[in-house]
Amino acid sequence: MVTHRTLGVGAVIAAAILWGTTGTVQTLLPAGREPLAVGALRLLFGALALVALALADPASRRALARLPWGGIVFAGLSIGLYNLFFFWAVTKAGVGVGTALAIGSAPIWATLYEVCVARRRPGPVRLAGQGVSVLGVAILSLSGGGPADSLLGVGLALLAGASYASYSLATSAIGHRAPSTAIAAATFTVAALFTAPVLVMVPTGWIVGPVAWGALAFLGVAATGLSYALYTWGLTRVAASTAVTLALAEPVTAWMLATFAVGEPVTLRSALGVALILGGLAVVTGRADRG
Repeated sequence: MVTHRTLGVGAVIAAAILWGTTGTVQTLLPAGREPLAVGALRLLFGALALVALALADPASRRALARLPWGGIVFAGLSIGLYNLFFFWAVTKAGVGVGTALAIGSAPIWATLYEVCVARRRPGPVRLAGQGVSVLGVAILSLSGGGPADSLLGVGLALLAGASYASYSLATSAIGHRAPSTAIAAATFTVAALFTAPVLVMVPTGWIVGPVAWGALAFLGVAATGLSYALYTWGLTRVAASTAVTLALAEPVTAWMLATFAVGEPVTLRSALGVALILGGLAVVTGRADRG
């Protein structure tokens, strides 16, 4: 029997798979692309796609006038900061270390909040599954990068993880107060407005030609708009700490695409990382307790 929780788990994993296409699709962009501009444009395209989805649905359209704007603004600023911190972090600490710390720390931040603030203690099996998945992310990410060269980069990556966890927790708290599409549309509109100044602060001359615009459209519509609509809906059915753990399927998807589509070599370390992530996700997915 398919339960609401099972559907929520499926939605979160589907979102993570879409996020995992980001690295491969970005290879279609010009070599001189500016990472911060890519992040801001992803949010802009994603916001436009989500607003279109919300306006096309009568229930979501009516809900736009009565959204919980306090939570919306907080979630929007959080996901906007996540994008800026993440892209800045990987330029300072390297892609491997920056990704490992940002993605891997998010479940830890979310669980710490649930334990220390919300007074919800996850079961030991679920915690073990989260720990195994986080370890797998670290191994997989570090298998393709060198050591951190900047304490600033490490700090930015941890802030990125905290921002992503904050977005997930805030969205989870308001997810039942309006249709998920309306919440996602409003949240990403706030994020797009917040990060828009970046587009006048960094070079954007590389955005030329149909290939670049097509890649940016996919990153915005599919890998941001559709994926976060699914993720927002999933957060109404699973706990935030579970959702950010399930989202670790993102680096597994990225690794598979890099291996089978781009042709990058498989190493023992990367294979071990993927195995640990999948094993931990199987544990978290199979838990029938809260979250």
